[in-house]
Amino acid sequence: MTRTTNDVLAVASQSGPTVTFFDAVDFRRLEVIEVPSEPHELCFDPVRRRLYATITYRSGYYHANTGRAHELVVIDPDRRRILDVVDLAPERAPHGIALDPSGGLLWVSVEAHGDEEGALVALDADSLEPVRRLPVGAPGPHWFTLTPDGSRAYSANKEAPFLSVLDIGSGTPAGRIAVPGSEGIAASRDGRYVYAAAPKGDLTVTGPQPGAGVRVIDTATGAVVRTHRTDGPVFPVHVTATDLVLAGELRMRAGGAALGEQAPGLLHVYGKDGEDLGSVEVGAFPLTITSSPDGRYGYVAAVSSSTVTVVDLPRRQTVATLHVERAGEPGAHGLAYIPSPAV
Repeated sequence: MTRTTNDVLAVASQSGPTVTFFDAVDFRRLEVIEVPSEPHELCFDPVRRRLYATITYRSGYYHANTGRAHELVVIDPDRRRILDVVDLAPERAPHGIALDPSGGLLWVSVEAHGDEEGALVALDADSLEPVRRLPVGAPGPHWFTLTPDGSRAYSANKEAPFLSVLDIGSGTPAGRIAVPGSEGIAASRDGRYVYAAAPKGDLTVTGPQPGAGVRVIDTATGAVVRTHRTDGPVFPVHVTATDLVLAGELRMRAGGAALGEQAPGLLHVYGKDGEDLGSVEVGAFPLTITSSPDGRYGYVAAVSSSTVTVVDLPRRQTVATLHVERAGEPGAHGLAYIPSPAV
């Protein structure tokens, strides 16, 4: 694939609070727009050419914030301006976000509130009105993934000792998969496997975290068939167009045991058959990963260093480091690759 000079990489900065647009070829900073506090994840809708940003907390992180937000920001990525701010109340803390493979629904994960469990909420992709709510049986769904055929969703539920499996057609639970807590999650392109980062990240552990890595789950049986082991906890997991599995490992500085005391992290690259293809050093506290449409480049947002590391995946080499402005401690988080409009 040939990337044109109009392809763009969008990056959310939590404490910016901003979305920064970079040229995806020469990495020039094109524009920065302010958004409500604090943006976490981004999602691009290629049909409607909209960019969405979930506003999760007024500031901070999961279980360490100044209040849960309830907005979805709608951005025109070509003109780089806000089109709308959608209030998702009474839902709280929207975080993970993904388009249904059909393009008709926009799914968002939300935390429990009142008598309602945490859930995946579906918005009509045209009107952005909520049309479905699928409870996950846990208070804190954070990241989730949809199978390529759109039939199932898998929710990673932070401290809960299971992944939730949801049948999207019937809107009912389809099972639970035991894990020792979980973080990022992604599905293979053929839907045969789901990759889940587990256990839940523990920032108080300064040495190797027992059992840390990426669980490989057979979607036909729900069984964990393999674990890609790492020393430190893994947060983001992503699958590229070429079926490489990318995982971001957090590492702590010696004596550090809190936010802001992370050492440079690692991007691990795994083949679709489970082979370990190597790793590349990235910024401190990798939190989101995306890739170019052809799978050539990986992009790793690191929230503590507020950087995005651009990695040539076949060569496992860093080709650029993008710096993202921030006003407080948390910086670069959500990512979206935006191909240029068809001519």
